[in-house]
Amino acid sequence: MAMFIGRNRKARVTYGFDEIALVPGNVTINPNEVDITFEIPNSGVSPVGLAIPILASAMDGVVDVRFAGEMGKLGGLAVLNLEGIQTRYKEPEEVLLKVLDADKEHVTALLQKIYQEPVQEDLIAARIEEIKGFGIPAAVSSIPQKAERYGHIAQEAGVDVFVVQSTVSTVRHISTEYRSLDLKQFCRGMRCPVIVGNTVGYDVTLEIMECGVAGVLVGVGPGAACTSRGVLGLGVPQVTATVDCAAARDYYFKKSGKYVPIITDGGMSKGGDVCKALACGSDAVMIGSAFAKAIEAPGKGYHWGMATPHANLPRGTRIRVGTTGPLKQILFGPAEVDDGSQNLVGAITTCMGNVGAANLREFQETEIIIAPSIRTEGKLFQQAQMVGMGSRNT
Repeated sequence: MAMFIGRNRKARVTYGFDEIALVPGNVTINPNEVDITFEIPNSGVSPVGLAIPILASAMDGVVDVRFAGEMGKLGGLAVLNLEGIQTRYKEPEEVLLKVLDADKEHVTALLQKIYQEPVQEDLIAARIEEIKGFGIPAAVSSIPQKAERYGHIAQEAGVDVFVVQSTVSTVRHISTEYRSLDLKQFCRGMRCPVIVGNTVGYDVTLEIMECGVAGVLVGVGPGAACTSRGVLGLGVPQVTATVDCAAARDYYFKKSGKYVPIITDGGMSKGGDVCKALACGSDAVMIGSAFAKAIEAPGKGYHWGMATPHANLPRGTRIRVGTTGPLKQILFGPAEVDDGSQNLVGAITTCMGNVGAANLREFQETEIIIAPSIRTEGKLFQQAQMVGMGSRNT
């Protein structure tokens, strides 16, 4: 639906997580009996299977080798940033401490300086081998300009999933200053699944899927530490973005017979947001800030976006999210906070049970309503006392 915003100019109405609600089903299911497994397709061989449909974002305050190991053991997948602190410094803990100790007036300049150190390519293979030493799949990411070089190194080291990630991803990138990544050729040359992001549109998602990718990340600028929407004015709220990209996935499946999952990336800080993303059509979610609160997270309660240290135009900031408990508690509970940021898996299975969805595909068919009062109706005392749905964290 579009409406005029001025003479001869229309704009679409779009929606975010706070503006919709999921309608309970006519049949309910025991939450312990729903299927939330997720697979990343791998052409010609067995897919990469996950027990839970949750990935951890490739951010330095969230994922290091230790965190990736714990995430993998718990059934999810953590993505390590190949252009982050973990591959620029042999002893990353010392550098991370400097980031945590910096005051907010100088932290961006410090991050810019820290990320000027070149990536040590031998550390790419080393980090992948360390992650695989836990007996779990290893996933890493890079920007498109570095994908061919780092993809080759990662592949030789035995990486299981490679993510090509940028602020906005397209197949047709025009530049006279450097050679653009040929996404179709890159996917053909990789022996592991390639996930690409980020995008928010139907047409672009279709074009990306036609290149042979194994998944598409959905979301431009919704992350807690991202400032792209303020700096660049770019973005589409995640509900509309997810629905549009899911429609592209479904059309591509009917056209080709190949099901390419979409992964809603960012903008989800609590269980309800995750449930809404999945119900809107996402096959899995990628989360950053919720996991930055884990004891195992290298940021020790601090979180910053991937574009925060950009040398010319930073599009992120360092935020303090605090540490609330171990990763296992954030994923599986028992929750000891009242804001929905712990026991994310329990939220998914309970919601699926209440809408009558036995698996994620059925969950995607949930009835959705536009409900701008869903977070405030009857919540006067919670808001006044800043607890539960009235707390600053929700």
